[in-house]
Amino acid sequence: MTVLHRPQDPSLDMARQYRAHGRRAIVIILASLAGLILIAGSVAVMGIAQTGIGTLFAVIAEKASFGLLTANADPQQTRVLIHLRLPRVVMAIIAGAALSLAGVLMQAITRNPLVSPYTIGVSSAAAFGASIAIMFGVGFTSVGIYFVPLTAFLFALGCATLVFSMAWLRGMGAQTMILTGIALMYLFSAMTAAVQFVATQEQLARVVHWTFGSLNGVRWDAVAIAGVTVALVLPLAQLRAWQLNALTAAGDDVARSLGINVALLRGQAVVFSVVVSAVVISFVGVIGFVGLIGPHVARLIIGGDHRFLLPFSAICGAMLLLLADTAGRLVFSPTVIPVGIVVAFVGVPLFLHLILSRRSEYYA
Repeated sequence: MTVLHRPQDPSLDMARQYRAHGRRAIVIILASLAGLILIAGSVAVMGIAQTGIGTLFAVIAEKASFGLLTANADPQQTRVLIHLRLPRVVMAIIAGAALSLAGVLMQAITRNPLVSPYTIGVSSAAAFGASIAIMFGVGFTSVGIYFVPLTAFLFALGCATLVFSMAWLRGMGAQTMILTGIALMYLFSAMTAAVQFVATQEQLARVVHWTFGSLNGVRWDAVAIAGVTVALVLPLAQLRAWQLNALTAAGDDVARSLGINVALLRGQAVVFSVVVSAVVISFVGVIGFVGLIGPHVARLIIGGDHRFLLPFSAICGAMLLLLADTAGRLVFSPTVIPVGIVVAFVGVPLFLHLILSRRSEYYA
């Protein structure tokens, strides 16, 4: 008796592979998130003033319960954790996530893995704004403690608005955005150098320290502002994951044929990217390469599906900046190396590797 087998539908195999990839990506994201939490807890108790993991849990429990649970810990260790270690660790996570998220959004709308928020001049504009604020000297008084971050944020936002406006007039093309951003980046860098040239020794030291990028002296209010910004932008970006997939995989023409308003999508992605990066830069200074390295590592591990790439890039960026800051604190302790310098030492070789090994499968 002859048994006839129905030929298997290839679309069923593709559907199974698609679902399997989704399950694998979710497992990787959850495992990475758990690893990030473990690393953060370990890093928080490291330093010159040694604190135990039990003290950390007790302090967190006390604050989370609004004082209902009492932490029987040494007062000095408690102050170190609450006012020094924990704000620094949490800000490293938030800043890394924000910069990496901004990077993956910029790479998606330009279809170029070598682009980051800094390509459109955001960091240079923020550095110039901070330099101007430092020259006035208001940012280091008790009255104007937010003057430097606010000025840096406004200049970064203004630069992005200028890039966006010029690109909009020319049809919101990716090349127009990149070239305009590069031109403004050099312009603001030159103006920052001019400010440094006429600054006093004290002002120059403050400007240079700000441009290095550092998590020293981070306050809880800054952590809260940056955290709320990322918490708002990430879900909004996630809602556009399918549109970003269509744009990066097939290009502008195919995306338009699918009913996607490409100009609007680019504009929204630019706004999301600029807001999160400008907020972070205004508080911690210029930290480069996170917006390049985080998305690149995430894409190699999890693929180019933005449903998973967006959150996983944020986790990779958070882990990168947290580990870099920890290395800067501990390797030459008690001297603390600014995290921007540490990230640059790691980022430059990886960036060169990315350029040399660039392949078409990033964005076909």
